[in-house]
Amino acid sequence: MSLLRAENLVKTYGDKVLFNRISFTVEKKERIGLVGINGTGKSSLLKAVAGIDGLEGGDIIHANDFRMEYVPQDPFLEEELTVLETVFYGDAPSMVAMREYEKTLADLTEASADAKMQDRFSRAQAKMDQQNAWEANTQAKVILTKLGIQEFQKPVGELSGGQRRRVSLARALIQPADLLLLDEPTNHLDNVTIEWLEGFLKQYSGALIVITHDRYFLNRVTQKIFEMHEGNMYEFVGNYERFLEQKAERERTEIQQESKRQNILRRELAWLKRGAKARSTKQKARKQRVEALQDEEGPSEKRELDFAIGSKRLGKNVIELEDVSVSRGGEKVISGLSYLINRRDRLGIIGPNGTGKTTLLHLLAGKIVQDSGSVHIGETVKIGYYTQEHEPLDENLRMIDYIKETAEAVKTADGALITAEQMLERFLFSRAKQWTHIRRLSGGERKRLYLLKVLMEEPNVLFLDEPTNDLDTETLSILEDYLDQFPGVVITVSHDRYFLDRAVSQLLVFREKGGNIERYYGSYSEWLEEEAYQPYIQEENTEEKPVKDKTKRKKLSYKDQQEWNSIEEDISKLEEKIEQLDEKIEATGADFDKAKEFYEEKQETEKSLEKKMERWEELSLLVEE
Repeated sequence: MSLLRAENLVKTYGDKVLFNRISFTVEKKERIGLVGINGTGKSSLLKAVAGIDGLEGGDIIHANDFRMEYVPQDPFLEEELTVLETVFYGDAPSMVAMREYEKTLADLTEASADAKMQDRFSRAQAKMDQQNAWEANTQAKVILTKLGIQEFQKPVGELSGGQRRRVSLARALIQPADLLLLDEPTNHLDNVTIEWLEGFLKQYSGALIVITHDRYFLNRVTQKIFEMHEGNMYEFVGNYERFLEQKAERERTEIQQESKRQNILRRELAWLKRGAKARSTKQKARKQRVEALQDEEGPSEKRELDFAIGSKRLGKNVIELEDVSVSRGGEKVISGLSYLINRRDRLGIIGPNGTGKTTLLHLLAGKIVQDSGSVHIGETVKIGYYTQEHEPLDENLRMIDYIKETAEAVKTADGALITAEQMLERFLFSRAKQWTHIRRLSGGERKRLYLLKVLMEEPNVLFLDEPTNDLDTETLSILEDYLDQFPGVVITVSHDRYFLDRAVSQLLVFREKGGNIERYYGSYSEWLEEEAYQPYIQEENTEEKPVKDKTKRKKLSYKDQQEWNSIEEDISKLEEKIEQLDEKIEATGADFDKAKEFYEEKQETEKSLEKKMERWEELSLLVEE
């Protein structure tokens, strides 16, 4: 028997059909990913399964003793309760025992240890023994610690929004449940915590339905995909990678079937127009068949995000930081950072939560001022800033009016004009939907609309602060294609590993708090591999290496001497070549293929220059010795 069965679910939102008689089952220990573009009803489906939102039709069937845990994107928690009281909620005997034990333990540490208090503590311990709850209690604290929550007795009302989300997630993971519903659980988690969560969910004893934009997460955790599309649900067996393959095959089949339908319809219409002789009953049947074919709906036209938007010309000087330091709340988050940002740089900023990543973006955008050092912004720089906490959208505006406040039209890279209506269409908002008031949009649709507004400003330096939060996987994949073609600078803060691998070629790594920031040239996966999955605790032994190096470098060999004689000239030539390639890239204009060719050559030249500089440093040490 299935764990949960949904039959003919119906739900609408205004004139939009979210569920068009959809049915599905959830089996024991299944791992299901729920995908679809923003606004298709993914969160509404989880709320319906959880019994929070009502349905206009259909049934959700499960056993009477069925337990379910649901973590929404914006959880409601009672602010006066402590973290542990919140986590150990519910009427399960083990939860009651742990809640009483932790409350008694906290009271015992605050009050004098009289006989009455000791007796109460002994009874609480006995209940823990009776429920075999000690291991669960330890696991709960491990989960909280892994999710970055250290102060167990702190009231929930004193936590930040991200901390509340993590407490809500911990509560759901700790509670005994047959089915776990997670809506964007990776939002506001850093990369290390996401990897821990992946491992935990693989061992989870219950079934799981998860909505997430994190494609690596979907690939590694799920074994079945439910896709929401225009009121319907499609099921795919396998992880996210297998889903993409099956979806492409399904779309090819639909196109073939539609082509066949159109051919039959064309032949039948031609026959009727010709007035071919036939028995009246047969002719009537033909007309009915033509009417039925005309009434059939073919596959909807697949609209894709097309980002052929131009940008203002970017000069040679972009952004330079010189010995910059920034403190926040009396604690240093950026310490003596010097960094030069060049044209076409693709820079990712990573690190644990609270270490200052967004602070760095705010500094570059001029939203805050450094304590010391200097920030130089080039005269031609035009920044587009996609922020996590953008200003609230005017809910009384229609989408089209909101976009037209920024621009009536934008120029493409080849100089053509695209109207605001056309741009909204390219962002998957149909002409009819463009007149919808913003208050009727889902959270994800609002994010997509806000992203369009930022890009329509035609920036040449693009700042993206956690752009993957609340954007669907389809929008993200096309955004990544856009960034591939974007002729300016991209700087992004992100915890999305797939997005980082696609979008950036170098990293600024924030270590633990204190302003220590390191540079890495390469992709996120390459960095992670080098860090050996311990990204924030690598410490090299610097005592033995100099001794080892000195034993190797007693004197210059003849070959070393010859190399030393010419290496500075080689470095100068490589630097000149990079300048020439910059000029060639600038001169390509809208020829993206040529620009890409020069950019790849520039990257190779920069790598060669870096190796030469390292070799120069080695040889200079030998010369000094």
